[in-house]
Amino acid sequence: MPKVEHQDSTVLTDDELRTLDAHWRAANYLAVGQIYLLANPLLTEPLTPAHIKPRLLGHWGTSPGLNLVYTHLNRVIKARGLDALCIWGPGHGGPAVLAGSWLEGSYSETYPDVSRDAAGMDKLFRQFSFPGGVPSHVAPETPGSIHEGGELGYSLAHAYGAAFDNPDLLVACVIGDGEAETGPLAASWHSNKFLDPVHDGAVLPILHLNGYKIANPTVLSRLPETELDELLRGYGHEPIHVTGDDPRQVHHAMADAFDRALDRIALMQRTAREDGVSERVHWPMIVLRTPKGWTGPAEVDGKPVEGTWRAHQVPLAAVRENPEHLRQLETWLRSYRPEELFDVEGRPVADVLACVPEGSKRLGATPHANGGLLVRDLPIPSLDRFAVPVDKPGATLHEPTRVLGDLLEQVMKDTSGRRDFRLVGPDETASNRLGAVLNASGKAWQAQTLQVDEHLDRHGRVMEILSEHLCQGWLEGYTLTGRHGLFSCYEAFVHIVDSMVNQHIKWLRTSRELAWRAPIASLNYLLTSHVWRQDHNGFSHQDPGFVDHVLNKSPEVVRVYLPPDANTLLSVADHVLRSRDYVNVVVAGKQPCFDWLSMDQARAHCARGAGIWEWAGSADGYREPDVVLACAGNVPTQEILAASALLRRHLPELAVRVVNVVDMTRLLPREEHPHGMSDFEYDGLFTTDKPVIFAYHGYPWLIHRLAYRRTGHAHLHVRGYKEMGTTTTPFDMVVRNDMDRYRLVMDVIDRVPGLGVRAAAVRQLMADARTRHHAWIREHGTDLPEVADWTWTA
Repeated sequence: MPKVEHQDSTVLTDDELRTLDAHWRAANYLAVGQIYLLANPLLTEPLTPAHIKPRLLGHWGTSPGLNLVYTHLNRVIKARGLDALCIWGPGHGGPAVLAGSWLEGSYSETYPDVSRDAAGMDKLFRQFSFPGGVPSHVAPETPGSIHEGGELGYSLAHAYGAAFDNPDLLVACVIGDGEAETGPLAASWHSNKFLDPVHDGAVLPILHLNGYKIANPTVLSRLPETELDELLRGYGHEPIHVTGDDPRQVHHAMADAFDRALDRIALMQRTAREDGVSERVHWPMIVLRTPKGWTGPAEVDGKPVEGTWRAHQVPLAAVRENPEHLRQLETWLRSYRPEELFDVEGRPVADVLACVPEGSKRLGATPHANGGLLVRDLPIPSLDRFAVPVDKPGATLHEPTRVLGDLLEQVMKDTSGRRDFRLVGPDETASNRLGAVLNASGKAWQAQTLQVDEHLDRHGRVMEILSEHLCQGWLEGYTLTGRHGLFSCYEAFVHIVDSMVNQHIKWLRTSRELAWRAPIASLNYLLTSHVWRQDHNGFSHQDPGFVDHVLNKSPEVVRVYLPPDANTLLSVADHVLRSRDYVNVVVAGKQPCFDWLSMDQARAHCARGAGIWEWAGSADGYREPDVVLACAGNVPTQEILAASALLRRHLPELAVRVVNVVDMTRLLPREEHPHGMSDFEYDGLFTTDKPVIFAYHGYPWLIHRLAYRRTGHAHLHVRGYKEMGTTTTPFDMVVRNDMDRYRLVMDVIDRVPGLGVRAAAVRQLMADARTRHHAWIREHGTDLPEVADWTWTA
């Protein structure tokens, strides 16, 4: 599309131009007031230092551009009766979005004490970036938001996540040119290859080029327009350019750009939905170039400010101390002519509100930004249909994630009409043994297809792209707007989204404190292809540390599960898919592993979170154990049970208790986590004075951290992954990290008082087995037959 020639454009009538400009000026005034003013919100008296906040925090530079977008979105929403959501990507754009929601009344409806009058304006200003108030960025406290504006890079992914399976929703997404430099945002441009014009809504990216970051120019703003056009067209968009610094011209151009973009969107959706046109859509986008800090001080202390990086945060930094800065601030505020915008009681006048939609059409009132109002329970079928039969422990083997895949296939089938469940992952659905879901839904794909391709589907709900950032962003946007999903990922590479999950956890924790935000479906991770079975891929694929990262976060929100077999994975999956307002991390194997528990036993064990497997040890319920063998994770569980069998064979007089942990947060004290055990419960399982040999799936020091306050901590010895990785055999991975059955038996002998002398021959036998192992794998390339063919026979 050609560049908008806004000098000659007359899209708006004089009345429309007047009212849009009034709304925009009012929003600018409110944005400045939030950054600076502690009192005197309507400037009914000359400004004095006493009216100024003691600490000036906030970001002015992006605010006038965001206000312009808010104003013009109001216009088209009202004129076209649209359901719309806006993702505000530029970091710390809070003043603008708060201003827009206050003007439309949604803020006062959400927070009645911040009324839409002078008293409420005073509170709006005071609370901004103030102790006990609200953040300077768009946050959970902001009506109409689903996007935390503090960390950059995720706005466009969130926008597409919100649009998937929302066919009547327009999702506008303002992308700051600083944010556009991030890797996740660069990948997000490819999301349009996954947007189904039939079943999904539309995303309208608005790339706001104001030229600068904190202290540097931005890359895209310095590209020649032809080069930028080629880039954006290469991504599959049709850019519409709006450029200028004259408000009258820019209002006309912006109105024209929105009308053209929305007309094209309506045409593309209509031809796909009614005419069956299946060619890939090239969606419109807007490129908005306005000065950074537009309408603010042009110059401060002899240095240019408007249109430069100096406008990024607080253009006048010494207002309380410097009379000239105070004078400039008052001149700046009065330049918006607030007496024309607000009546004597501080209420917005009719012209300001002329463009504002009504009810739930307002950006701050849309239920799509409060997804808990829209979410429905998933239709999860009975687990007994998918459970594997277990007549006795360890007699059969199954691939746990393949069994889970059958359950997810049914969930996908049962949501085919309502379309509110998606499976996302970076090109690993089949690799992670979840391929059964493809019987119910293909993989979303709008780009070219070839005869050799399999399972690609223009209307699919399985999402695969080799970007963990996009998978995370899509699923966040999807769940925040009232739907459900599961993120399947190789364990080692989920670290790529460490920072993103951190932000989402913060969002959920804050949302829990806001009575008006309804609980949303949990964000669920399935981590497989895990550290102990990445023997073929080697060291680069071996990292179980995501669990450590998550367990550092808000205990109200995080949950971590390590189901040891197929039926426990089914039970855990049933729980997490039904849950609300959590981040659930499930670590499970995809390779064949032993079936230990029947479905009923699995349900009971998962409900406990941690429990004694009496059949696995040699200490009956009336005999105090000499040692506790504990385990968490499918491979550690197998090694612990193999060690228990060796102890029963070689040291039958030893009383051994086996404890399996599914819910890692059970190890925490009850005071530190809702799932934590009391000291009484913990001591009952692990004793207060007996050695505990704990085989753990991840880094061993996590177990120590979780249990350091327990009475028996001095007797706790943990084996786990300690960065001894390579390309080798499966059993050699556990040997290299000293978590193998032979080392565990040696640990028991070394730590049970008096056993070292009596069982010296047994210890030597275990050490010899490890020596035989090393020689065998180097000659044969496979594990010892006694390991490879081992079964539970106790």
